[in-house]
Amino acid sequence: MDRQEEFVLHTLEERNIRFVRLWFTDVLGYLDPSTFQLMPLGDDEAGVGKMFCDILLPDGSPSHADPRYVLKRALAKAGRMGFTFYTHPEIEFFLLRERPEGGAKPRPIDQGGYFDHTPHSIAHDFRKSAITMLETMGISVEFSHHEGAPGQQEIDLRYADALSTADNVMSFRLAMKEVALEEGVYATFMPKPFTEYPGSGMHTHMSLFEGDRNVFHDPGGEFQISKVGRSFIAGLLTHAAEITAVCNQWVNSYKRLWGGPERIAGAGGEAPAYICWGHNNRSALVRVPMYKPKKGNATRIEFRSLDPACNPYLAFAVILAAGLKGIEEDYELPPGAEDDVWALTPAERRALGIEPLPQSLSDACNVMQSSELVAETLGEHVFDFFLRNKREEWRDYRRQVTEFELDRYLSSL
Repeated sequence: MDRQEEFVLHTLEERNIRFVRLWFTDVLGYLDPSTFQLMPLGDDEAGVGKMFCDILLPDGSPSHADPRYVLKRALAKAGRMGFTFYTHPEIEFFLLRERPEGGAKPRPIDQGGYFDHTPHSIAHDFRKSAITMLETMGISVEFSHHEGAPGQQEIDLRYADALSTADNVMSFRLAMKEVALEEGVYATFMPKPFTEYPGSGMHTHMSLFEGDRNVFHDPGGEFQISKVGRSFIAGLLTHAAEITAVCNQWVNSYKRLWGGPERIAGAGGEAPAYICWGHNNRSALVRVPMYKPKKGNATRIEFRSLDPACNPYLAFAVILAAGLKGIEEDYELPPGAEDDVWALTPAERRALGIEPLPQSLSDACNVMQSSELVAETLGEHVFDFFLRNKREEWRDYRRQVTEFELDRYLSSL
């Protein structure tokens, strides 16, 4: 028994925490003691601890259906290349007055705007309580603020290795639901719950390290980005359409990406819909943030299409695989986009060689179907099941007669 396991068992005994035994017929849940966290509850409540499990087969081998194992495989490949993959997500979500029931329209808790810090509002108190819970659980928070839409919040988690970040995203979503329940409101990570407001994203900053050295940094490179970093970005762009179904895995995800008038700058609510990169360009799919002098290890890139309802294990795995492919194959990075890509005309985008992301879950699945990179990264089991599951979701959606159709056609056709 190692020291972490001893610590967990001692804490369980000290806090009077009891295990809940669950039975599965064909797989085993193997506890990962390094992920142990205490859930902060009231003084009069019994202690609750939380750990993540690795899913194993009865013979002790990893289950290929386990998303956590999918990410571990991708990280192991990066490790064989000498790299450690770090990520830092900016997680957006909405707070609603109540959980909508029976087709009721969602109602945001406030009419606040970007960086609105009005005291005594529900959102202000919510973020304080939420950050306290996260920090108590050992999840470090970098920033928090009110986002641009009514009721919309953003909480940014501190940089960590990608597996820890993925675990933290899962814990984060649970914690936000718990805090909202305590505050008498409802938290949703649905990518776009409102037609009239921007959707919620999970813009994710990332970098590769060799030991203590950030390999994306080169003081002599354009924007201080190294050749390795440029090839990583090129890999993301080359395979962006292929990985979109995993990064944006719901029918509703595409309302966020494509939900604004095309000629309005920033129409997607900072949601990128076109495959390009740019220096400090928030309309691009991949953004290279401004370089801070004497902070080379902070050099990073930002992948902006992710939404907060994705499976973070699968999403980080395919993003890493695409970037590593660019490094392995020495992909060449095309020129960066300097303009607001949303504000360009279709002809201008074509002239610049800027292609669109898939415009629906169905389109994204069709592109993913032919991707060797995604199939290899996810493994045959997850790849096949994911596509079958998402195509069934699309068929269910396609069968629906929507409120839009009834309002537009019923009285005139």
